[in-house]
Amino acid sequence: MDRSSRQLGDVFAGQARGELSSRAVRALWWGSAGLVLAVPGTAVLVAGAGRGWRLFVAMALVLVQVCALRWQVRAPVAVLTVNATTGLAVWTLLPAVSLTGALLAAQVALCVLSATRPRRTSVRALAAMCLPVPLAFWAGGGPTGVTVCLLAVVLAWTVGQWRRAQRARAAAELRRAVVEERARIAREVHDVVAHTLSVMVIQAGAADDVFAERPDQARQALRAIEAGARSALGELRLLLRAFGPEDMRDGEVGEQREPGPSLARLDELADPVRATGMTVSVHREGTFDGLPAVVDLAVYRIVQEALTNTLRHAVGADEVGVRVTVEGECVKISVVDNGRTSQGRSDVTGAVAAAGRGLVGMRERARLVGGSLRAGPLPRGGFEVAARLPVERVS
Repeated sequence: MDRSSRQLGDVFAGQARGELSSRAVRALWWGSAGLVLAVPGTAVLVAGAGRGWRLFVAMALVLVQVCALRWQVRAPVAVLTVNATTGLAVWTLLPAVSLTGALLAAQVALCVLSATRPRRTSVRALAAMCLPVPLAFWAGGGPTGVTVCLLAVVLAWTVGQWRRAQRARAAAELRRAVVEERARIAREVHDVVAHTLSVMVIQAGAADDVFAERPDQARQALRAIEAGARSALGELRLLLRAFGPEDMRDGEVGEQREPGPSLARLDELADPVRATGMTVSVHREGTFDGLPAVVDLAVYRIVQEALTNTLRHAVGADEVGVRVTVEGECVKISVVDNGRTSQGRSDVTGAVAAAGRGLVGMRERARLVGGSLRAGPLPRGGFEVAARLPVERVS
C-alpha cells in the first residue's frame, strides 16, 4: 500500500506540474515540427525565391524554431522566447511572410506553456506575445491583419488552458477513484477484522473465567476462537486476491478457494455469537436466488456489523434476532437485540460515536446499492438496525 501510494502521489505531482510521458513529448514535437515546416517553412520558400542570402538565413531560423520545439515541454518559456525572436527575424527578412505565420512556432510554444505552467506565467507570456501584434498593421495588413494575428495568439493560449483544465479534471477523477477504492478496502477489512476480534475477545474472556472449574467449556470457547480465526483468514485471503495484482490471482488458480461472504453463510455469522452464550435467531423469507452479488455482499456485511455492535455495545443483551426478507424488488434487513439502552446508544448519533466506523460503514454500504439504513433504540428497550436495499436500481 505504501509503495502504491507513493506511485500515485508521483502521478498526481506530475500532473500538477503538467508533465507528459516521453512518448507524448516525442509525438508533440513531431507534430509541431511538421506544422512549422509545412506552414512558415513553405511560406519562406515562396516569399524568399530569388532573395539570395535572405532565403537561406530565414530557412535556418525556421530550422532553429523546429529544433527549439524539442524542449517546449521541459522549458516552454525559453522556447517561446527563442521562437518569438526568430519569428520576428524571419518576418523582418521576408516581409511577404505574414506576421502570424512567422510567429506560428511561438504560438505553439505559448499553447504548451499555457497547458503546463501556472496561469500567472501563461498570462504574462500571452501579454508578451501580444506586443508584436501592432506590427501587422504597420506592415500593410490593416485591421484585418491585426485581428488575425491577435486571434491566433489568443486561440493558442485558450487551447492550452482548455488542455490544462482537461488534465486537471482527469487528475481529480483519478484521485477520487483512489480515495473510493481505499475506502472500500477499509470497509472490507474493518468488517472482517472487527467482527472476528470482537467475538474472539469475548470468547477468550469466557474461557479464562471457567478455565479451572469447567475446562470442557473453556475448550469449547477455544475451538470457537480457532474456527473464527480460520474464517477471518479465509476472508482476508479473498480480499488479497480481489485487490492484488493479476499475476497473484492467476498463480492461485490451482488452490482450493473458500466461498466468499454471502447470504448462504448467515448461519456461520451467527454460530460464533452463539458460542459467547447469546441466543441468535436467523429468519429468512423470500427467494434469494438471483440476487445481484453486490446486494448479497451488502446484506451479509450489514448483518455482520450489526451482530458485532451487539456484542460490543449492547449492555446486558442475551438475545438478538436477524431477519432478512426479500419483498418484490427489495431486500429488508432487521437486526434487533434486547440490550439495555446505554448512554452511547441513546440515539443514532450516539450509536455512531459508540460503534466507531460500524454504523457509518453500514450506511455507506446501503447507500452504494441505492438503499437506506436506520439504527436506534426501540421504545420498549433494545436496539434495532434496519435496512432496505433495492434490487432493481443496482447496476
